[in-house]
Amino acid sequence: MATTAADLLCETLLEWGVDTIFGLPGDGINGIMEALRTRQDTLRFVQVRHEEAAGLAAVGYAKLTGRLGVCLATSGPGGIHLLNGLYDAKLDHAPVLAITGLQHHDLLATFTQQDVELDKPFADACAYNTRIMGAAHVQSVVDIACRTALAYRKPAHVTIPIDVQALPAKKDVRSDRNVAGHASSRMARGGGAADEAALDRAAAILAEGRKIFILAGQGALGAGEALVELAERLGAPIGKALLGKAVVPDDCPLTTGGVGLLGTAPSERAMKACDTLLIVGSTFPYIEYYPQPGQARAIQIDLDPQRIGLRYPVEEGLVGDCGRVLRDLCARVERKSERGFLEEARQGMREWRALIAERGGREDMPMKPAVPMQSLGPLLDDDAILICDSGTNTAWTARHVALNGARQKFTCSGTLATMACALPYAIGAAIAFPGRQVVAVVGDGGLSMLMGDLVTLRKYDLPVKLIVLKNDSLGMIEWEQMGKMGNPQFGTELEPIDFVRVAEGCGVRGIRIDDPGHCPAQLADALARPGPCLIEAVVDPREPVFPPSFDAKEATNLAKALLRGATGRVGIARTIASDVVREII
Repeated sequence: MATTAADLLCETLLEWGVDTIFGLPGDGINGIMEALRTRQDTLRFVQVRHEEAAGLAAVGYAKLTGRLGVCLATSGPGGIHLLNGLYDAKLDHAPVLAITGLQHHDLLATFTQQDVELDKPFADACAYNTRIMGAAHVQSVVDIACRTALAYRKPAHVTIPIDVQALPAKKDVRSDRNVAGHASSRMARGGGAADEAALDRAAAILAEGRKIFILAGQGALGAGEALVELAERLGAPIGKALLGKAVVPDDCPLTTGGVGLLGTAPSERAMKACDTLLIVGSTFPYIEYYPQPGQARAIQIDLDPQRIGLRYPVEEGLVGDCGRVLRDLCARVERKSERGFLEEARQGMREWRALIAERGGREDMPMKPAVPMQSLGPLLDDDAILICDSGTNTAWTARHVALNGARQKFTCSGTLATMACALPYAIGAAIAFPGRQVVAVVGDGGLSMLMGDLVTLRKYDLPVKLIVLKNDSLGMIEWEQMGKMGNPQFGTELEPIDFVRVAEGCGVRGIRIDDPGHCPAQLADALARPGPCLIEAVVDPREPVFPPSFDAKEATNLAKALLRGATGRVGIARTIASDVVREII
């Protein structure tokens, strides 16, 4: 029974189907913590060691389930720590609700302890953002917050003063207009159908296209069958934005794999050469990888009309659910007999896969980062959940870990590209999908930011396998300083951490892999064991992350950086020269 405002808050969350909250206690949310204590059988509180981890765990939970991810933090600094996760949710369209505490309602804006009016800094990040003014205000506000987050796939935030949390529900007198029972916890969903005339126009454009390329993103997740059917009819290769990696399996004969900096050469060539571009559920942000404006006729499918035409000028926009729109297009297009563009892309993928396999099978010392990643794909369960962090680890994961199972899931921080997301995401994934294999790949820079939450894996016995690519550097920043700017690297070297000992100190099993010859067997053994495990893969810090095609400007900049005294320049030059020679031979 709801006796306080905090009780009403929890009861409303339960009505919205919420059963998990990620957070960290604090004196600004003690009223909410008591309401959670009395509902432990229906509303699970998952304690993390940093509020940023709570926000990111809620994002990972929301991305992978499609359900509302909820995080909780205390007043002042606790709430501020949630913001990174909420911006991640905003930019990648994840439904997340943040709940924070405030200081006593009659001491706000008086410079009291932890006096931060949290609805103000949260305003830009959240689609709905307000403070609760009393017990009679709770249900209406929380209903709107949950509905907004789910409807618009964006974060929402409610903040509630500590004294209001404990306010007896019966003593809060409603205004005359605030009629009891007027709010509803119902969620309405549309049919997701696009405009019929727009579908006809889009089908006509596709019928005229001779070199059609499909760019699929996370909005196409769950629509893989319809996407493959349409691609097969059109003779169109499918390139995938990183968040769309699991849209179709990586071994699908129609896909050219990833696009952009972390993508494949066949995807880059096909997108640059196409005369018709079909964008499905993606706003892939790297505009330089699209065809030149005006080169290709473009069609875009998206649930959000604001996203239509955001990256490339489109001739037709189809607003609706990607799966339904793709099926409607299939019914309107004939199978094309001309398959030359597709066959060229397929041949390119055969060559690319051979190149990737060669890179991932090298036995050089120090171990190349491609080696553990190439070994990982075949070890993943058919329903595995793969997560990666932000940095060079993202590139090695995107290119070398093949997701070939139809039920496998993948996520990362796509647009915000925040470091330190992988471990919290994995916590959210393991809580949401008990019994499924959860593997997270992270760099040593990202893990060191939130590695206190290794103990959360032990606390809840979450069988996450965390692979740390350890190169003692901020690798992506280092290569950008040299390749993009022509400057020697600076500030990127990291003091080494023994992550195996850190994991063991947190009660998590740790192993170290540094020999490419033993890597596949060691990795298989680690993944097969029960419980959480940290795998420290010691890799070559001099191995460059090249784009699919290395242009003259980047080569010139890299040469400048080496000549200007880049740290380890002799080793870098030798590594690059060795890589080039091997691939020419």
